[in-house]
Amino acid sequence: MSHAVLLVEDDRAIATVISEALREEGFDVTTCESVAKRDDLVGARHFDVMLTDVMLEDGDGLASIGHVRELAPDMPVIVLSAQNTLDTAVRASDSHAFEYFPKPFDLDELTQAVRQAVANRPSVSAAGDEEASALPLIGRSPAMQSVFRMITRVLRNDLTVLVTGESGTGKELVAEAIHQLGARKTGPFVAVNMAAIPHDLLESELFGHERGAFTGAVSQQIGKFEQANGGTLFLDEIGDMPPDAQTRLLRALQSGRIRRVGGRQEIGVDVRIIAATNRDLAPMIEDGRFREDLFYRLNVVPMPLPPLRERREDIGALVKHFFGQAASEGLPRRQITDDAIAALAARRWPGNVRELRNVVFRLALLARDDVIDVDSVADTIGTEISTGSGAPDSGFSAAIDGWLAENGNSHGTLYHAVLASFEKPLFEHALRMTEGNQLRAAQLLGINRNTLRKRLGELDIAPEDFARRR
Repeated sequence: MSHAVLLVEDDRAIATVISEALREEGFDVTTCESVAKRDDLVGARHFDVMLTDVMLEDGDGLASIGHVRELAPDMPVIVLSAQNTLDTAVRASDSHAFEYFPKPFDLDELTQAVRQAVANRPSVSAAGDEEASALPLIGRSPAMQSVFRMITRVLRNDLTVLVTGESGTGKELVAEAIHQLGARKTGPFVAVNMAAIPHDLLESELFGHERGAFTGAVSQQIGKFEQANGGTLFLDEIGDMPPDAQTRLLRALQSGRIRRVGGRQEIGVDVRIIAATNRDLAPMIEDGRFREDLFYRLNVVPMPLPPLRERREDIGALVKHFFGQAASEGLPRRQITDDAIAALAARRWPGNVRELRNVVFRLALLARDDVIDVDSVADTIGTEISTGSGAPDSGFSAAIDGWLAENGNSHGTLYHAVLASFEKPLFEHALRMTEGNQLRAAQLLGINRNTLRKRLGELDIAPEDFARRR
């Protein structure tokens, strides 16, 4: 007997692709395009699983999911959405969806999720009354969608999370999101930066101290663990923690109890731990600078954050968000052209999202015009800032020198020969960065789309070769 699937999707092309894939797997698929028709079908017959888009032709598919739960309380629901924001992912999680897939999704993963939903048939309850508030975690890139999905998986448990990523990628924002959207949101969120506290004071900062415990301890002090009781304790830059403090932290995590410095009484604490680091802990474990058993205690749910250079398609949304923040803080309200966004997207951003925010605030403050264009960007923040030793374009200069050493005798045609040789890898780089999207590649390069299309043909470059495989 084939299992019945209801697909609620108003994009006919997507509905056709999903329907055909599920029918090939032996499912009996019924499709509809609206909330009203969905409710009629669920009320009239039995379905083993429902797949639903969020924005439908007559309303929000998630906002009315409670009625579906009343009609079919045991039917698993899989949510599909092109609104790839953390808020949407959390709403899907709050609706007790079996799985959430941001568009575009992997069709094989979707069909596997349907098979699992039919096999498991978990019981579900009605959605909560409270809707998650939006948080400043922005991004529709595949890398950020993975982060959003992982966040939703840890909201209804107290598993310890280890957030890793380069400086400026937003590790504390992730910790705040997990706290504010999870079951501990009514409790305190306490953050402590291990790198900012002198090593000899770190244990006192974390666990507190009694009066007279050491020179200068003139009164009792409550530590971060006790301050975070009932909520979340965010341990930032955990890789900077000294060995002695690591031992006491491990003991506290294992027992759920702490002892103030100079104290005799053990105190029970109920905290969720979220740790973060921009360091690679593996070599630190090998040379004894970080305890391996503490790492395994912290790394229950690893959550890596992508650097900004791996999610350049999010830069436009981030820039507009930061301009809104700047205006709310009293800076002039600015607009920005697509070419200017493309120019910003082409930069390296070694400081990641934090650096981008600072640059946007600087543009809001110093730009002469209300509409910021490419020239405004160049005038305000200059050319690419060098990091490390040597000139930032030394590698490119070396490549030109190498090419000239082999081809420098092309008298009369040298200029055009150099352009032709470097144009093809440049276009291929732009297509690679934009996953074959010619419009975005042209914006990244700062040229007309028709010019790009013409040159791609002349250089025998196929954009589809760079499209991301779904």
